[in-house]
Amino acid sequence: MRESKAVIIGVAGTMPTADELALYREHLPWGFILFARSLKEENQIKDLIAALRDSVSNPDAPVFIDQEGGRVQRLRPPLAPDYPSAQVIGDIYRRDRKAGLEAARLMSRLHAVDLKKYGFTADCLPVLDVPVEGASNVIGNRAYGNDPKTVTELGRAAAEGLMQGGMLPVMKHMPGHGRGFADSHHNLPIVDVSRAELEAHDFAPFKALNDLPIAMTGHLVFTAIDPERPATTSPIVIDQIIRSYIGFDGLLMSDDSSMNALSGDLAERTRAIVSGGCDMVLHCNGVMEEMQAVLANTPILRGKALKRAERALACLD
Repeated sequence: MRESKAVIIGVAGTMPTADELALYREHLPWGFILFARSLKEENQIKDLIAALRDSVSNPDAPVFIDQEGGRVQRLRPPLAPDYPSAQVIGDIYRRDRKAGLEAARLMSRLHAVDLKKYGFTADCLPVLDVPVEGASNVIGNRAYGNDPKTVTELGRAAAEGLMQGGMLPVMKHMPGHGRGFADSHHNLPIVDVSRAELEAHDFAPFKALNDLPIAMTGHLVFTAIDPERPATTSPIVIDQIIRSYIGFDGLLMSDDSSMNALSGDLAERTRAIVSGGCDMVLHCNGVMEEMQAVLANTPILRGKALKRAERALACLD
């Protein structure tokens, strides 16, 4: 098998075009991510995933999806049932802890059933962000609650449900997006509180679940740690907080490199993500010119990043 590039890439439509296939064959992305625009009916989805894997000569190339429930759910009826948001699960937990934990585990177990039949490898869940009052609705009801204990316990149950069903979980948005007062799809959130407060509130669920195989970064600046760069591109945040304080040694993928919280063009963003310490660059929108820039500036997956990727996939064995 040829070497892969350290990137998870999208596709524009329901089947890859000849130009997309040529791009994938040339650059060999490690994995793919699919959105609702590409998911229309069962056989089409299976054929799409098979074509993507064939283009990189890897029948096991990982394929990711955001299937949280609530407003972030790429597969909708009749492809998969509509599921409740994390907040609804949290409401159950607040009434009855045991029932809430089982609801979180069971919903993820059902996600795994839905996703495996199409050929997906990983679900970008659980959301471990702990929102504070006044924060942007970009997280909102995607969070299990507003306290670290609730988020930690339900996040663990959700991750276990996915893994019990043979699906890799991806916890997000490390080291915490709950204080983002801007939507990082459009603007760069600035978090201006002490490290001690961050450790007690925002970082706590990620530290408790640091044994999970994959995590996704958040595009936001923590001024107490690195006032110049968002977490995704900050070697200080990634080394001192994610790798050292949180203790996460799994595969670290960026959030979407096309989000406007990041500065520069796609080539500059890609280089910044890699130099910051992420193992994997994520690009989602399927825009050809952007994919070309990302793939041209992504390195071959080697060293610790390769070992982390292999270890993550081994969790499915």
